[in-house]
Amino acid sequence: MSTKPRSLGEVLQEFRQQRQRMQEELQKVIVGQTEVIEQIFAAIFVRGHCLLVGVPGLAKTLMVSTLARILDLDFKRIQFTPDLMPSDITGTNVLEEDEHGRRNFRFVPGPVFTNILLADEINRTPPKTQAALLQAMQEREVTVGQKTYPLPEPFFTIATQNPIEQEGTYPLPEAQLDRFMFNIKVDYPSAEEEEQILAVTTRSEKVEVHKVLSGKAILNLQKLVASVAVSPYIVQYVARLVRATRPSDPSAPSYIKEWVDWGAGPRAGQFLILGGKALAAMDGRFSVAIQDVQKIAIPVLRHRISTNFQAQAEGISPEDIIQRLLREIPPPAMPKFEGRG
Repeated sequence: MSTKPRSLGEVLQEFRQQRQRMQEELQKVIVGQTEVIEQIFAAIFVRGHCLLVGVPGLAKTLMVSTLARILDLDFKRIQFTPDLMPSDITGTNVLEEDEHGRRNFRFVPGPVFTNILLADEINRTPPKTQAALLQAMQEREVTVGQKTYPLPEPFFTIATQNPIEQEGTYPLPEAQLDRFMFNIKVDYPSAEEEEQILAVTTRSEKVEVHKVLSGKAILNLQKLVASVAVSPYIVQYVARLVRATRPSDPSAPSYIKEWVDWGAGPRAGQFLILGGKALAAMDGRFSVAIQDVQKIAIPVLRHRISTNFQAQAEGISPEDIIQRLLREIPPPAMPKFEGRG
């Protein structure tokens, strides 16, 4: 008996239901933060990494550890401190002696060899140690000594950063910031959400969450998301938006030249399209819409635009600039198709 192959529409609708189940399970533990959760899901389904920025006590770590339980993935947490060494992340070669007295080096993998890596307070460690994550995040492999070791698939880095405490911190270099698909701002809960948090978290019972997706299922869904259609119209809009952030570009508005030192690179455009694909697929749609790109423009671009002293003195943030660009840059004109007489 042959089974009829499922259409793309059926597969996307099933994906939409799985994504809703993931959200329901996560929200048994995490109250609110729906936009943050949506952006983390989008990054996971396009092999992206996230930087969560928020004050302490907003359940950033709990959110990531609960996500790992829902996704049936291996999870490791590294608490970044000023004395953390690169080998504490990547692993190291140890010298061992066998029963014949021969000595050999054996590689002992570090915590980076996992599916979901939580880099907690990533800005608390010096650049030398932060850089140990660069190869892992970009090439999904680690070089120790003469050998290069592949990381398990899927692999995601979710880093947290405290925006208010500056003493004993090392700002992330631009090259490392650019590796993060999203810079996600985790904000305070609303009054109703805060009351719910206080009521739920001060009880004694433990909340059970159920596994929704396996690692293999995530890899298949990543292929599905990659197949979501992107029209030349969307590509043109993304290119126009990204190029408008660069002061040296002829298409940049005058306020960009006035307030911005440097704008977003091509990687920003790639992430806008990939993020748009993820939002469309999670909504059960075949193709990316302009609204998908606009929805993720701020988390994709906010860490890729460097404002100058004048902008900072006037209280202009990268978010203000992005919102103004979204209002002022029109989508390209849709091509008109003439009907045949």
